[in-house]
Amino acid sequence: MILDKNFSRELAKSLLEINAVVLRPNAPFTWSSGWNSPIYCDNRLTLRYPAIRKEISKAFARIIEEKYGEVDVITGTATAGIPHAAWIAQNLDKPMAYVRAKAKSYGLGNQIEGGVDKGQSTVIIEDLISTGGSAISVIDALQFIGADVKAVLSIFTYGFDKANQKFDEKGVNLYALTDYATLIDVALELGAVKEADLTLLNDWRKSPETWPN
Repeated sequence: MILDKNFSRELAKSLLEINAVVLRPNAPFTWSSGWNSPIYCDNRLTLRYPAIRKEISKAFARIIEEKYGEVDVITGTATAGIPHAAWIAQNLDKPMAYVRAKAKSYGLGNQIEGGVDKGQSTVIIEDLISTGGSAISVIDALQFIGADVKAVLSIFTYGFDKANQKFDEKGVNLYALTDYATLIDVALELGAVKEADLTLLNDWRKSPETWPN
């Protein structure tokens, strides 16, 4: 869900300008899943741009304050969500944690670092939602220890139906700062893609597993 349409367009423009998002409808990328894709997103590039990352942090903080008033802990996903979670936690003067993909095989064997206690409320900070699998695994880890997961907040989402369904099944809200549909519209406006490319781009969004066949 996008709450601020104007900021969504501004952020999409910024992501395109710094090449955090690259569109190649006629020379697709191959993801690690084996999917062909006309888009490649690397939001880690926002770390290089203080003005952009500051606006991202402020937008996340606004969502938290508007929708939940306050939460006990800000939780980042490892690794891309960690820096953004840290900035948000600093801005809101809240504790911060992060969740590993799996528990460590050494030391105390922690999966949740920094600490979230049973009954504490938290939001999860993610940089990108594709199929939703990694964010769902973080929700599972937090719910297992009895944390109250209010929402997942992401910089960008592809908006796949299967991902949205997963969050609905978990009963956890998903808020994104910008999304694929907004990005394509802004890219067309900027001349980053052509009108003739829209069919290819929209077809991928509908069936990414089999595109372009």
